Amino acid sequence: MDDNSRIPTNLRTLLILEAIGRQTEPMTPAEIGRKIGLPKQTTHRLCNTLLDEGFLTRDERGRGLRPGRRARLMGAGIMHSSSSHVTRHQLLQNLATEIGETVNFVVPEDRGMAYQDRVETDWPFRIQLPVGTNVPFHCTASGKTYLASLPKAERRRLVNVMHLERHTDSTITDPDLLLAELQDIAKRGFALDNCEFYEGMVAIAVPVLDPNGRYCAAVAFHAPEQRISAEVALTKVEVLQRTSQQLTATIFGD
Repeated sequence: MDDNSRIPTNLRTLLILEAIGRQTEPMTPAEIGRKIGLPKQTTHRLCNTLLDEGFLTRDERGRGLRPGRRARLMGAGIMHSSSSHVTRHQLLQNLATEIGETVNFVVPEDRGMAYQDRVETDWPFRIQLPVGTNVPFHCTASGKTYLASLPKAERRRLVNVMHLERHTDSTITDPDLLLAELQDIAKRGFALDNCEFYEGMVAIAVPVLDPNGRYCAAVAFHAPEQRISAEVALTKVEVLQRTSQQLTATIFGD
């Protein structure tokens, strides 16, 4: 917008959040101002307010601003309160019926991956991970899809500062080995958890992307290895990928 006087005052902070939300990299206040057509001083003042209130946070590399916890929670809440969450749950229900195991819709948060929606299997023997549960990034299928979605340099920085806690004998706790696996995941488009988080549990996850190809969530299923081996679980990747594409269309469609 060339004439900033045309931007209503009560819309300016929303436009700042929208501008940052549309970018894959952090933005400086100057870049935001140029993007939406606001003076530098106005943009700095509004960004500082959003920082103070937790809607924005500074990038750890000092390269600009990115969405803060309150902005991410607001975005997740808007997505959940729209009618699309009903369709999303139905898609998960269809997937659970086809695979015959528990399926999950999982999103990244500061404390790890968060289970936002799920459909339980009918099997009496199952692994309980209720909605709202946070699980680690480094040893879960969904968490590894998120880490693999990051640019290489950012991925390496994050892995090198993460506490790679050992949960089972199969947990990868060596940063270099984990980075090598994440590189493979980035290439093949899915992740396997082969008893790395829970002893005796296997899981497969694929990313759910927005229309610009950016990571927003993962769709996954898990099962006891007594019922499904890792080899059998890998045969379900195509079904998960199809559901992922349907979820993208549901969440981001008009």
